[in-house]
Amino acid sequence: MFDISLSFINRIKRNLFPFFKNKEIKFVFKKLQEDFPEGTVTARFVGGCVRKYLTNDKIDDIDIATILNTKEIKEKFKKTEFKVIETGVEHGTVTLVSDNLKLELTTLRKDLKTDGRHAEVEYIDDWQLDSERRDFTINAIYLDINGNIFDPQMGTVDLKNNNVKFIGDPQKRIEEDYLRIIRFIRFKIMYNSKIEPTTSDAIKQNLNGIKKISKERILIELFKILDLKNFIYINESNYLKEIFALIFPELDNLKRLDRLKKICNHSQINKELLLAILLIDDKNSHEYFGHKYNVSNNIKDSLNLFAKNYGFLRENKNFFTSELEKNIYLNKKNHLINLNILNYVINVKLKFEDFSETLNRILKSKTHQFIFDGKYLMKHGMQQGSLIGKVLKQIEEEWINNNFKISKERVKEIIKLSAN
Repeated sequence: MFDISLSFINRIKRNLFPFFKNKEIKFVFKKLQEDFPEGTVTARFVGGCVRKYLTNDKIDDIDIATILNTKEIKEKFKKTEFKVIETGVEHGTVTLVSDNLKLELTTLRKDLKTDGRHAEVEYIDDWQLDSERRDFTINAIYLDINGNIFDPQMGTVDLKNNNVKFIGDPQKRIEEDYLRIIRFIRFKIMYNSKIEPTTSDAIKQNLNGIKKISKERILIELFKILDLKNFIYINESNYLKEIFALIFPELDNLKRLDRLKKICNHSQINKELLLAILLIDDKNSHEYFGHKYNVSNNIKDSLNLFAKNYGFLRENKNFFTSELEKNIYLNKKNHLINLNILNYVINVKLKFEDFSETLNRILKSKTHQFIFDGKYLMKHGMQQGSLIGKVLKQIEEEWINNNFKISKERVKEIIKLSAN
Protein backbone atom coordinates (compact mmCIF):
# COMPACT_ATOMS: atom_id res chain seq x y z
CA MET A 1 0.00 0.00 0.00
CA PHE A 2 1.33 3.41 -0.98
CA ASP A 3 1.88 5.98 1.75
CA ILE A 4 0.92 9.24 0.05
CA SER A 5 1.25 12.28 2.30
CA LEU A 6 -1.39 14.99 2.46
CA SER A 7 1.14 17.64 1.41
CA PHE A 8 2.00 15.61 -1.72
CA ILE A 9 -1.69 15.27 -2.63
CA ASN A 10 -2.16 19.03 -2.16
CA ARG A 11 0.79 19.74 -4.46
CA ILE A 12 -0.82 17.56 -7.15
CA LYS A 13 -4.12 19.42 -6.68
CA ARG A 14 -2.38 22.79 -7.05
CA ASN A 15 -0.83 21.60 -10.31
CA LEU A 16 -4.14 20.39 -11.71
CA PHE A 17 -6.25 23.27 -10.39
CA PRO A 18 -4.13 26.49 -10.26
CA PHE A 19 -5.51 29.29 -8.10
CA PHE A 20 -6.23 31.61 -11.06
CA LYS A 21 -8.86 29.15 -12.38
CA ASN A 22 -11.11 30.05 -9.45
CA LYS A 23 -14.50 31.34 -10.75
CA GLU A 24 -14.61 34.35 -8.44
CA ILE A 25 -11.08 35.39 -9.38
CA LYS A 26 -11.96 35.06 -13.06
CA PHE A 27 -14.99 37.28 -12.44
CA VAL A 28 -12.77 39.94 -10.83
CA PHE A 29 -10.39 40.00 -13.79
CA LYS A 30 -13.30 40.12 -16.25
CA LYS A 31 -14.77 43.05 -14.33
CA LEU A 32 -11.44 44.91 -14.33
CA GLN A 33 -11.14 44.36 -18.10
CA GLU A 34 -14.59 45.82 -18.86
CA ASP A 35 -14.54 48.93 -21.11
CA PHE A 36 -10.89 48.34 -22.07
CA PRO A 37 -9.63 47.07 -25.45
CA GLU A 38 -8.78 43.35 -25.56
CA GLY A 39 -5.09 44.10 -26.09
CA THR A 40 -4.83 46.19 -22.91
CA VAL A 41 -3.73 44.23 -19.86
CA THR A 42 -5.63 45.76 -16.95
CA ALA A 43 -4.55 43.40 -14.17
CA ARG A 44 -1.96 40.79 -13.24
CA PHE A 45 -1.12 38.82 -10.12
CA VAL A 46 2.16 39.81 -8.47
CA GLY A 47 4.30 39.08 -5.41
CA GLY A 48 3.99 36.12 -3.09
CA CYS A 49 1.10 34.39 -4.84
CA VAL A 50 3.10 34.25 -8.09
CA ARG A 51 6.26 33.02 -6.33
CA LYS A 52 4.31 30.31 -4.54
CA TYR A 53 2.47 29.31 -7.72
CA LEU A 54 5.80 28.87 -9.53
CA THR A 55 7.29 26.83 -6.65
CA ASN A 56 4.02 24.91 -6.13
CA ASP A 57 3.62 26.06 -2.53
CA LYS A 58 0.39 26.83 -0.71
CA ILE A 59 -0.92 30.29 -1.57
CA ASP A 60 -2.19 32.34 1.37
CA ASP A 61 -2.54 35.93 0.13
CA ILE A 62 -3.41 37.08 -3.37
CA ASP A 63 -2.09 40.44 -4.59
CA ILE A 64 -3.22 41.95 -7.88
CA ALA A 65 -1.58 44.86 -9.67
CA THR A 66 -3.87 46.91 -11.91
CA ILE A 67 -3.85 49.98 -14.15
CA LEU A 68 -7.17 51.08 -12.58
CA ASN A 69 -7.15 53.56 -9.71
CA THR A 70 -8.98 52.96 -6.43
CA LYS A 71 -11.96 55.11 -7.44
CA GLU A 72 -12.42 53.12 -10.65
CA ILE A 73 -12.14 49.81 -8.78
CA LYS A 74 -14.77 50.86 -6.25
CA GLU A 75 -17.12 51.91 -9.04
CA LYS A 76 -16.72 48.63 -10.95
CA PHE A 77 -17.53 46.45 -7.95
CA LYS A 78 -20.34 48.62 -6.55
CA LYS A 79 -23.15 46.21 -7.54
CA THR A 80 -21.34 42.91 -7.07
CA GLU A 81 -21.02 40.41 -4.23
CA PHE A 82 -17.59 41.81 -3.43
CA LYS A 83 -17.19 44.36 -0.66
CA VAL A 84 -14.51 47.00 -1.31
CA ILE A 85 -12.47 47.93 1.78
CA GLU A 86 -10.19 50.98 1.70
CA THR A 87 -7.15 49.31 3.29
CA GLY A 88 -4.60 51.75 1.86
CA VAL A 89 -6.14 54.23 -0.55
CA GLU A 90 -3.25 56.63 0.05
CA HIS A 91 -0.96 53.95 -1.42
CA GLY A 92 -3.37 53.05 -4.22
CA THR A 93 -4.60 49.90 -2.47
CA VAL A 94 -8.07 48.49 -1.81
CA THR A 95 -9.14 45.00 -0.73
CA LEU A 96 -11.95 43.04 -2.36
CA VAL A 97 -13.70 40.71 0.08
CA SER A 98 -16.31 38.02 -0.61
CA ASP A 99 -17.47 35.05 1.46
CA ASN A 100 -14.59 32.96 0.12
CA LEU A 101 -11.90 35.37 -1.02
CA LYS A 102 -9.79 38.33 0.00
CA LEU A 103 -7.90 40.03 -2.83
CA GLU A 104 -5.60 43.05 -2.46
CA LEU A 105 -5.58 45.33 -5.50
CA THR A 106 -2.93 48.03 -5.97
CA THR A 107 -2.64 50.53 -8.78
CA LEU A 108 0.60 50.48 -10.79
CA ARG A 109 2.88 53.25 -9.61
CA LYS A 110 6.35 54.72 -9.64
CA ASP A 111 8.13 56.43 -6.76
CA LEU A 112 8.72 60.16 -7.18
CA LYS A 113 10.26 60.82 -3.77
CA THR A 114 11.24 58.60 -0.82
CA ASP A 115 12.63 59.24 2.66
CA GLY A 116 13.31 55.72 3.89
CA ARG A 117 9.83 55.36 5.40
CA HIS A 118 7.25 56.79 3.03
CA ALA A 119 7.08 57.33 -0.70
CA GLU A 120 5.46 60.03 -2.82
CA VAL A 121 4.09 58.14 -5.83
CA GLU A 122 2.57 58.68 -9.24
CA TYR A 123 -0.03 56.25 -10.54
CA ILE A 124 0.80 54.87 -13.98
CA ASP A 125 -0.21 52.25 -16.55
CA ASP A 126 3.32 51.11 -17.40
CA TRP A 127 4.09 47.57 -16.20
CA GLN A 128 7.83 47.93 -16.78
CA LEU A 129 8.05 51.07 -14.62
CA ASP A 130 5.96 49.43 -11.90
CA SER A 131 8.40 46.51 -11.80
CA GLU A 132 11.40 48.83 -11.46
CA ARG A 133 10.18 50.35 -8.17
CA ARG A 134 9.73 46.93 -6.47
CA ASP A 135 12.28 45.56 -4.00
CA PHE A 136 13.47 42.15 -5.27
CA THR A 137 13.46 40.53 -8.69
CA ILE A 138 11.45 37.56 -7.34
CA ASN A 139 8.72 40.01 -6.25
CA ALA A 140 8.45 41.56 -9.73
CA ILE A 141 7.13 38.50 -11.52
CA TYR A 142 3.64 39.07 -12.93
CA LEU A 143 1.05 36.46 -13.91
CA ASP A 144 -2.11 37.09 -15.94
CA ILE A 145 -5.46 35.34 -15.58
CA ASN A 146 -4.51 32.87 -18.33
CA GLY A 147 -1.31 31.78 -16.60
CA ASN A 148 1.07 33.79 -18.78
CA ILE A 149 4.19 35.16 -17.11
CA PHE A 150 5.48 38.73 -17.53
CA ASP A 151 8.99 38.88 -16.07
CA PRO A 152 10.75 42.20 -16.84
CA GLN A 153 13.35 41.79 -14.06
CA MET A 154 14.24 38.12 -14.78
CA GLY A 155 12.86 37.13 -11.40
CA THR A 156 11.97 33.60 -12.53
CA VAL A 157 15.67 32.87 -13.07
CA ASP A 158 16.54 34.08 -9.58
CA LEU A 159 13.60 32.16 -8.09
CA LYS A 160 14.76 28.96 -9.78
CA ASN A 161 18.24 29.49 -8.30
CA ASN A 162 16.93 30.55 -4.84
CA ASN A 163 18.62 33.90 -5.39
CA VAL A 164 17.23 36.93 -3.54
CA LYS A 165 18.43 40.00 -5.43
CA PHE A 166 17.55 43.67 -5.22
CA ILE A 167 16.28 45.33 -8.40
CA GLY A 168 18.99 47.72 -9.49
CA ASP A 169 21.33 49.27 -6.92
CA PRO A 170 20.88 47.70 -3.43
CA GLN A 171 21.96 50.94 -1.74
CA LYS A 172 19.27 52.95 -3.55
CA ARG A 173 16.56 50.32 -2.94
CA ILE A 174 17.33 50.24 0.79
CA GLU A 175 17.42 54.03 1.14
CA GLU A 176 13.92 54.16 -0.42
CA ASP A 177 12.53 52.01 2.41
CA TYR A 178 14.73 50.76 5.24
CA LEU A 179 12.23 48.00 6.02
CA ARG A 180 13.66 46.27 2.95
CA ILE A 181 16.65 45.26 5.07
CA ILE A 182 14.41 43.10 7.26
CA ARG A 183 12.46 41.85 4.23
CA PHE A 184 15.76 40.89 2.61
CA ILE A 185 16.74 38.90 5.71
CA ARG A 186 13.34 37.18 5.65
CA PHE A 187 13.65 36.13 2.04
CA LYS A 188 17.26 35.02 2.53
CA ILE A 189 16.17 32.76 5.37
CA MET A 190 13.23 31.53 3.30
CA TYR A 191 15.34 30.58 0.28
CA ASN A 192 18.56 29.73 2.13
CA SER A 193 20.72 31.54 -0.42
CA LYS A 194 24.12 33.24 -0.42
CA ILE A 195 24.53 37.02 -0.11
CA GLU A 196 26.38 39.15 -2.64
CA PRO A 197 29.16 41.36 -1.17
CA THR A 198 27.62 44.61 -2.55
CA THR A 199 24.27 43.79 -0.91
CA SER A 200 25.96 42.85 2.35
CA ASP A 201 27.83 46.16 2.44
CA ALA A 202 24.68 48.16 1.63
CA ILE A 203 22.76 46.47 4.45
CA LYS A 204 25.48 47.06 7.06
CA GLN A 205 25.84 50.69 6.05
CA ASN A 206 22.12 51.35 6.43
CA LEU A 207 21.21 49.45 9.62
CA ASN A 208 20.66 52.71 11.50
CA GLY A 209 17.91 53.55 9.04
CA ILE A 210 15.71 50.90 10.65
CA LYS A 211 15.24 53.29 13.57
CA LYS A 212 13.14 55.44 11.22
CA ILE A 213 10.66 52.59 10.66
CA SER A 214 7.58 52.26 12.86
CA LYS A 215 7.71 49.49 15.45
CA GLU A 216 4.46 48.11 14.07
CA ARG A 217 5.94 47.50 10.59
CA ILE A 218 9.06 45.94 12.10
CA LEU A 219 7.00 43.61 14.30
CA ILE A 220 4.94 42.41 11.32
CA GLU A 221 8.15 41.48 9.49
CA LEU A 222 9.58 39.79 12.59
CA PHE A 223 6.49 37.59 12.95
CA LYS A 224 6.80 36.62 9.27
CA ILE A 225 10.42 35.64 9.90
CA LEU A 226 9.49 33.53 12.93
CA ASP A 227 6.88 31.72 10.81
CA LEU A 228 9.53 30.53 8.34
CA LYS A 229 10.34 26.84 8.50
CA ASN A 230 14.05 27.65 8.02
CA PHE A 231 14.29 30.17 10.86
CA ILE A 232 15.43 27.57 13.42
CA TYR A 233 18.52 27.04 11.24
CA ILE A 234 19.56 30.72 11.24
CA ASN A 235 22.70 29.96 13.26
CA GLU A 236 24.08 28.05 10.27
CA SER A 237 24.69 31.41 8.56
CA ASN A 238 26.98 33.68 10.55
CA TYR A 239 25.97 36.65 8.41
CA LEU A 240 22.20 36.22 8.90
CA LYS A 241 22.70 35.56 12.61
CA GLU A 242 24.82 38.70 12.99
CA ILE A 243 22.38 40.98 11.12
CA PHE A 244 19.33 39.54 12.87
CA ALA A 245 20.98 40.09 16.27
CA LEU A 246 21.84 43.70 15.37
CA ILE A 247 18.25 44.43 14.32
CA PHE A 248 16.63 42.57 17.23
CA PRO A 249 19.11 42.77 20.14
CA GLU A 250 16.38 41.73 22.62
CA LEU A 251 16.24 38.29 20.95
CA ASP A 252 19.78 37.45 22.03
CA ASN A 253 19.22 33.77 22.81
CA LEU A 254 19.63 32.49 19.26
CA LYS A 255 22.02 29.77 20.44
CA ARG A 256 19.03 28.02 22.01
CA LEU A 257 17.77 27.23 18.51
CA ASP A 258 20.60 24.69 18.15
CA ARG A 259 19.04 22.59 20.90
CA LEU A 260 15.52 23.26 19.63
CA LYS A 261 16.16 21.77 16.20
CA LYS A 262 17.35 18.54 17.85
CA ILE A 263 13.89 17.87 19.26
CA CYS A 264 11.41 19.71 17.02
CA ASN A 265 10.64 20.44 13.41
CA HIS A 266 8.97 23.64 12.25
CA SER A 267 5.45 22.21 12.27
CA GLN A 268 5.69 21.60 16.03
CA ILE A 269 6.66 25.19 16.88
CA ASN A 270 4.39 28.22 17.06
CA LYS A 271 5.27 31.91 17.20
CA GLU A 272 4.54 32.22 20.92
CA LEU A 273 6.88 29.35 21.80
CA LEU A 274 9.66 30.74 19.60
CA LEU A 275 9.34 34.15 21.25
CA ALA A 276 9.52 32.50 24.69
CA ILE A 277 12.64 30.57 23.65
CA LEU A 278 14.33 33.74 22.44
CA LEU A 279 13.20 36.01 25.27
CA ILE A 280 12.66 34.21 28.59
CA ASP A 281 15.69 34.89 30.80
CA ASP A 282 16.71 36.35 34.16
CA LYS A 283 16.67 39.89 32.71
CA ASN A 284 12.90 39.86 31.96
CA SER A 285 13.67 40.52 28.30
CA HIS A 286 10.13 39.49 27.38
CA GLU A 287 8.73 42.45 29.30
CA TYR A 288 11.05 44.90 27.56
CA PHE A 289 10.23 43.37 24.17
CA GLY A 290 6.50 43.61 24.83
CA HIS A 291 6.80 47.26 25.80
CA LYS A 292 9.15 48.22 22.95
CA TYR A 293 7.00 46.73 20.19
CA ASN A 294 3.63 47.22 21.88
CA VAL A 295 2.69 43.58 21.21
CA SER A 296 -0.86 42.31 21.59
CA ASN A 297 -2.24 41.38 25.00
CA ASN A 298 -2.45 37.74 23.86
CA ILE A 299 1.29 37.61 23.21
CA LYS A 300 2.07 39.46 26.45
CA ASP A 301 -0.10 37.00 28.38
CA SER A 302 1.55 34.04 26.66
CA LEU A 303 5.08 35.27 27.42
CA ASN A 304 4.17 36.12 31.01
CA LEU A 305 2.69 32.63 31.51
CA PHE A 306 5.83 30.99 30.11
CA ALA A 307 8.04 33.15 32.36
CA LYS A 308 5.93 32.49 35.47
CA ASN A 309 5.71 28.73 34.97
CA TYR A 310 9.36 28.41 33.99
CA GLY A 311 10.16 30.11 37.30
CA PHE A 312 7.90 27.65 39.14
CA LEU A 313 9.55 24.77 37.30
CA ARG A 314 13.04 25.87 38.36
CA GLU A 315 11.96 26.15 42.00
CA ASN A 316 9.80 23.01 42.19
CA LYS A 317 11.39 19.65 41.39
CA ASN A 318 7.94 18.02 41.44
CA PHE A 319 6.48 20.28 38.73
CA PHE A 320 6.67 17.58 36.03
CA THR A 321 6.25 14.59 38.38
CA SER A 322 3.93 14.39 41.36
CA GLU A 323 2.32 17.77 40.57
CA LEU A 324 2.04 17.18 36.83
CA GLU A 325 -1.71 16.52 36.72
CA LYS A 326 -2.36 19.63 38.79
CA ASN A 327 -0.26 21.73 36.43
CA ILE A 328 -1.96 20.22 33.38
CA TYR A 329 -5.34 21.13 34.85
CA LEU A 330 -4.23 24.70 35.59
CA ASN A 331 -2.39 25.32 32.30
CA LYS A 332 -3.55 22.71 29.72
CA LYS A 333 -1.42 19.98 28.14
CA ASN A 334 -0.22 22.00 25.16
CA HIS A 335 1.30 24.63 27.42
CA LEU A 336 3.08 21.95 29.48
CA ILE A 337 4.42 20.33 26.30
CA ASN A 338 5.80 23.71 25.18
CA LEU A 339 7.15 24.43 28.67
CA ASN A 340 9.04 21.14 28.53
CA ILE A 341 10.56 22.25 25.21
CA LEU A 342 11.48 25.64 26.70
CA ASN A 343 13.09 23.96 29.69
CA TYR A 344 15.17 21.69 27.47
CA VAL A 345 16.51 24.43 25.19
CA ILE A 346 17.40 26.71 28.13
CA ASN A 347 18.86 24.08 30.44
CA VAL A 348 21.91 22.76 28.57
CA LYS A 349 22.55 20.15 31.29
CA LEU A 350 19.22 18.49 30.59
CA LYS A 351 19.62 15.33 28.50
CA PHE A 352 17.39 14.37 25.60
CA GLU A 353 16.29 11.29 27.54
CA ASP A 354 15.00 13.55 30.34
CA PHE A 355 13.08 15.68 27.86
CA SER A 356 11.58 12.63 26.17
CA GLU A 357 10.60 11.01 29.46
CA THR A 358 8.82 14.18 30.60
CA LEU A 359 7.05 14.52 27.26
CA ASN A 360 5.73 10.95 27.46
CA ARG A 361 4.60 11.56 31.02
CA ILE A 362 2.66 14.66 29.93
CA LEU A 363 1.06 12.88 26.98
CA LYS A 364 -0.05 9.92 29.11
CA SER A 365 -1.33 11.99 32.04
CA LYS A 366 -5.04 12.30 32.78
CA THR A 367 -6.90 15.50 32.03
CA HIS A 368 -9.32 16.33 34.81
CA GLN A 369 -12.55 18.32 34.54
CA PHE A 370 -14.14 20.30 37.36
CA ILE A 371 -17.86 19.46 37.24
CA PHE A 372 -19.23 22.04 39.69
CA ASP A 373 -20.42 25.52 38.65
CA GLY A 374 -22.55 28.40 39.90
CA LYS A 375 -25.81 26.76 38.84
CA TYR A 376 -24.99 23.69 40.95
CA LEU A 377 -24.33 25.88 44.00
CA MET A 378 -27.57 27.84 43.58
CA LYS A 379 -29.51 24.61 43.10
CA HIS A 380 -28.24 23.54 46.52
CA GLY A 381 -29.17 26.66 48.41
CA MET A 382 -26.70 29.45 47.58
CA GLN A 383 -27.95 32.89 46.66
CA GLN A 384 -26.69 34.50 43.48
CA GLY A 385 -23.85 36.96 44.16
CA SER A 386 -20.11 37.43 44.50
CA LEU A 387 -19.91 34.77 47.21
CA ILE A 388 -20.55 32.04 44.62
CA GLY A 389 -17.19 32.68 42.97
CA LYS A 390 -15.33 32.50 46.29
CA VAL A 391 -17.04 29.25 47.29
CA LEU A 392 -16.41 27.70 43.86
CA LYS A 393 -12.72 28.59 44.22
CA GLN A 394 -12.63 26.96 47.67
CA ILE A 395 -14.27 23.77 46.35
CA GLU A 396 -11.93 23.67 43.34
CA GLU A 397 -8.80 24.08 45.49
CA GLU A 398 -9.89 21.31 47.85
CA TRP A 399 -10.71 19.09 44.85
CA ILE A 400 -7.25 19.68 43.34
CA ASN A 401 -5.37 19.17 46.63
CA ASN A 402 -7.31 15.94 47.27
CA ASN A 403 -6.02 14.41 44.02
CA PHE A 404 -9.03 15.67 42.03
CA LYS A 405 -11.57 14.06 44.33
CA ILE A 406 -14.37 15.61 46.35
CA SER A 407 -17.72 14.15 47.33
CA LYS A 408 -21.03 15.88 46.70
CA GLU A 409 -21.70 15.63 50.42
CA ARG A 410 -18.52 17.62 51.09
CA VAL A 411 -19.56 20.22 48.51
CA LYS A 412 -22.95 20.59 50.19
CA GLU A 413 -21.19 20.95 53.52
CA ILE A 414 -19.00 23.80 52.15
CA ILE A 415 -22.11 25.49 50.74
CA LYS A 416 -23.85 25.19 54.11
CA LEU A 417 -20.84 26.57 56.03
CA SER A 418 -20.59 29.54 53.63
CA ALA A 419 -24.13 30.59 54.49
CA ASN A 420 -23.28 31.01 58.19
